[in-house]
Amino acid sequence: MKKPMTTFIVLAVVSTLAVLAFIIWGLPYFLDNSLPAPTNAGFGSETVPAQVLQIIDQGTINLGGVNQAYQLLSVKILSGQFKDTVEQVSYGKNQIQPAGIQFHPGDEIMVVVSTGPDGSTAVDYADAVRTRPILILLAVFILALLIVARWKGFRSLLALAFSFVVVIGYIIPHIIHGEDPVRVSIIGSMILLIVTLYLTYGWNIKTHSAVIGILVTLVITGVLAWLFVKIALLTGNGNEEALYLIQMPGIKVDLRGLLLGGIIIGSLGVLDDLVITQASAVFELKEANQTLGLRDLFGKAYRIGQDHVASTVNTLVMAYTGVALPMLLLFSLARGNYGQLINVASVAEEIVRTIVGSVGLVAAVPVSTFIATLLALYSDRLGAIRPYLGPETDGEVHSH
Repeated sequence: MKKPMTTFIVLAVVSTLAVLAFIIWGLPYFLDNSLPAPTNAGFGSETVPAQVLQIIDQGTINLGGVNQAYQLLSVKILSGQFKDTVEQVSYGKNQIQPAGIQFHPGDEIMVVVSTGPDGSTAVDYADAVRTRPILILLAVFILALLIVARWKGFRSLLALAFSFVVVIGYIIPHIIHGEDPVRVSIIGSMILLIVTLYLTYGWNIKTHSAVIGILVTLVITGVLAWLFVKIALLTGNGNEEALYLIQMPGIKVDLRGLLLGGIIIGSLGVLDDLVITQASAVFELKEANQTLGLRDLFGKAYRIGQDHVASTVNTLVMAYTGVALPMLLLFSLARGNYGQLINVASVAEEIVRTIVGSVGLVAAVPVSTFIATLLALYSDRLGAIRPYLGPETDGEVHSH
């Protein structure tokens, strides 16, 4: 009885010191998330929502050999410097727009309000306001998740909300302030990993095994990403957004580090699914057959992982292909050589991102399965710390 009490006291003291250290040194660092002033303030324009009041004119016009519908709209600006002013906006009269979209009184659109040197203003159509349908879709997703996963689904929603807070409140501001994107991404990924997994799946041996498995696999993925980004001479400026970043005044971002950080964060998202599935498979197999030894339990769970990783890798590749589909179409129309396509920076970055993420997935199967198998079979050998690690799975302790 004395030994567990001593262990408890030591753990309590260490935990208290860790919390105090975080409050003193950690919180000021994480809460310093101020962003620089908007960099487009000097361009004399802003994008704001506006409401369509009436359709002044509409018809058909020929632009570049394409017949399309146009509208002249009277709109009321809803926010910004020119709030409540009524302006006219032309839609489809000066540039080609997607077919089948027309606006009606009461609709909301996004407009760009530009101010000239003489104080005159010009209002141009920017885009449609899609907030309402997106919120409806989000509500459908939340409802479906709660119906199927119930309490665990609710916890996963909390974890998802926390993930957005970390990305928007920590990772983005600290990268913008010039910190190393790789270090920021690793710290952010560690926070996301620990909090979201334990929040969703609880404090138990299964979750511990998943956390360890993801950490080991992330190290493998990160090293592989660093190696091939360097070997392939990737600079991180292979997309339009990266070029915008380096042109913004006062913003200094390491684009190669940003590419590596993006690979790490993206890998975390796909590893989460695979690794927790493998951990669950191991503990469910062990519960179903208490006589399974190390080799048999590992083998059965590993075969489940083989099927899972095969489908996940294909999903990952198809997802990236879907994003790059417009570029592939343009390249085909230009009769481009696909052998040369892989040397285009933007394409090479996506290829490296996809393959590195896929290798990480492949490595996660044996790594996470072996770690989960060890903890499932031998967690009772951890001695005095075992009672503090929680049950095996979901609040139930299964005896051997």
